[in-house]
Amino acid sequence: MVEYHFYLNLTNDECMAYYRGDYEFVQVIEDGGKSIRFPASHIRRFVSSLGIRGRFRLCLTDSNNFISLEKVS
Repeated sequence: MVEYHFYLNLTNDECMAYYRGDYEFVQVIEDGGKSIRFPASHIRRFVSSLGIRGRFRLCLTDSNNFISLEKVS
């Protein structure tokens, strides 16, 4: 298993674009500087009226298949 940690800050309008399906993927820079891309559908449960703000942990298999996305703070 591989873990990536990153901070995500999206406004409500930016989240709604992902939620509507305008974008298929979210791309972030993890703490080590690596660019990570994952399906936008995984952020839907974190959307609030303010958008999304916080630190997250993305867990992938060794072959880069999605395991989980968790808000850690």
